[in-house]
Amino acid sequence: MRLTPTLHRIGNDIVAAYLIVTSDGITLVDAGLPGMYADLAQELDAIGRPLADIRGVILTHGDSDHIGFAERLRRERGIPVFVHAADAGRAQGGDKPKTAMGPMRIGPLLSFAAYGVRKGMRPQWLTEVREVTDGDTLDLPGHPRVIGMPGHSPGSIAVHSPISRAVFVGDALTTRHVLTGRTGPGPAPFTDDPAEALVSLSRMAHLDADWVLPGHGPAFHGSPASAVDAVRAAAR
Repeated sequence: MRLTPTLHRIGNDIVAAYLIVTSDGITLVDAGLPGMYADLAQELDAIGRPLADIRGVILTHGDSDHIGFAERLRRERGIPVFVHAADAGRAQGGDKPKTAMGPMRIGPLLSFAAYGVRKGMRPQWLTEVREVTDGDTLDLPGHPRVIGMPGHSPGSIAVHSPISRAVFVGDALTTRHVLTGRTGPGPAPFTDDPAEALVSLSRMAHLDADWVLPGHGPAFHGSPASAVDAVRAAAR
């Protein structure tokens, strides 16, 4: 799906990953589920770009529904995978704390499970990562900058690309709750520390961008500040 000339999404409102597309190459933000590799190939075919144009994969955190096909790209194509140092172990199959599921509805839950079955929920853990920290600007297309957003996980990040006027937020917030189906910006489920996640939102509120792009739910076309205000209102 083309959002703008420099922004493309693969997947859907259940699980999504994103491409920053420039003349110098492509940066992939998150890698969804393993079976979304086919969606990536289809999107690249549609825009006439080869897999070789992907210069790197940035993971917003190390959960299994975000690392997806990243290891395949690293192993088969030599494409580096970047993750915050605090989530490097999680992305490589380390322990993840159990979190309360909270409210749910059977329809959205079944849709999430069914999509996982179709696209493959069995994790393909990373065997090698490049660690990043808060404030890093990576030498990748779109000049992505790392914004530390601890809460959902210790190493959760947002990725700000001024060229694309976008902030990729992973599970720092959601615009479609995978367990309840609620739409609009709100707190994400399966969060390690919900209170810390809400505090971390202030770290992205000031960013100059037109798009806030979550790992679950539709793209939010608006400022990060307005998305943050909506999440805080939903959390009350």
